Amino acid sequence: MDVDSSLKIGSNEMELVDFRIFKQEDDGIYEGIYGINVSKVHEIIKYPVLTELPGTPDFIEGIFDLRDVVIPVVSLAKWMGIKEPESVKNDLRIIIAEFNNVLIGFVVHEARRIRRINWGDIEPVSYMNSNGAADGSKITGITRIEGDSVLLILDLESVVQDLGLYEPDTQSAPALIDELSGLALVLDDSSTARRIVKEALVKMGFEVIEAMDGKEGLEKLEELYSVYGKEITNKLKIIISDVEMPRMDGFHFSSNVKEDARFKSIPIIFNSSISDHFSENRGLDAGGEAYMVKFQASIFYDEVSRVVRAHMK
Repeated sequence: MDVDSSLKIGSNEMELVDFRIFKQEDDGIYEGIYGINVSKVHEIIKYPVLTELPGTPDFIEGIFDLRDVVIPVVSLAKWMGIKEPESVKNDLRIIIAEFNNVLIGFVVHEARRIRRINWGDIEPVSYMNSNGAADGSKITGITRIEGDSVLLILDLESVVQDLGLYEPDTQSAPALIDELSGLALVLDDSSTARRIVKEALVKMGFEVIEAMDGKEGLEKLEELYSVYGKEITNKLKIIISDVEMPRMDGFHFSSNVKEDARFKSIPIIFNSSISDHFSENRGLDAGGEAYMVKFQASIFYDEVSRVVRAHMK
C-alpha cells in the first residue's frame, strides 16, 4: 500500500487506514474506530501462524517470518486493555507498519478503507472514555466521520517504546560550547516522544519549550517573539518537530514558519516515526534542515549539533 503522492507540501492533509477493534461489554459489543497513517503501512495480511515469545508482555502475540524478515506482532486490544468478543477472533487482520525502520504487526479486527483527512479536523485529547473504548493516555487525536462517529488516533509511539525499539542513550551527549546553548522548541503530540526528545536536548544544554501540535507551536513562537523581539533568532536555536500532529501537522507548521520573516531563519529538524523517503523529501521541501527517524540517540545528537552549529556561522 503506497501513500498517495498527490498530497502536497503544506496541505495539512494525511491519509489514514481506517481499522476497527471491537469490545465486549455486558450489554453488547461496541465498535472502536481507529486510524494509522498510510505512510507507515506496508501491507495488511490475514493472521499468520505465530511463534510465541516466553517472558514478553501479554500484548505481544509472538513473531512470524515475512519474506525473511522477523515481525513482532502486537495485539492492540490487549495493549489498550480491551476485552475482545469471541466472534472476531477467527478472522483477524494484521497491519504491517514501519516504525523506527523496524516492521511491526498490529492485530486488528477489521481494516475498512483509506480516508483522507485534514489535520485541522483532528482535535487533541487528554482523555477519552466513550463506552470505555480506550485508555485516553493512549490516544493523541480524535476526528468526526460520517454518522457522527468518532475516529481515534492512537499514540503508537508508546507501543514502540514498550517494545524497546528506541535506541538507548549509549553515549554522552556532545558538549555544546556556551554560545550554542539556548532555547529549543519541541513539537509532538505524543507525550512519550516529547519526553524522550526533551531529555536528550536538556543533556545537550538546551532549555526546552514544548508544544503538542503545529498550532500550539506557532502560538509558542508568538509568545517568544513578544519576549525577545528580533533577538528570537539568537535565543531560539532549534525547532524539533514531529510530522503527524492534530490540528496542524509538522509540514504545514514548517511552511508557516518559513513564510514568516521573523522566524524563517530558525532551523527546523523533523523527528518522525515515518521512515519513507517520500516523507523525508516532503520535510526538506517544507523548509526542514534535516529529517530524522525516531529515536536513535547518536543520530539525534549528531544532527542537532550539526544544524545548530551551521545556523550560528
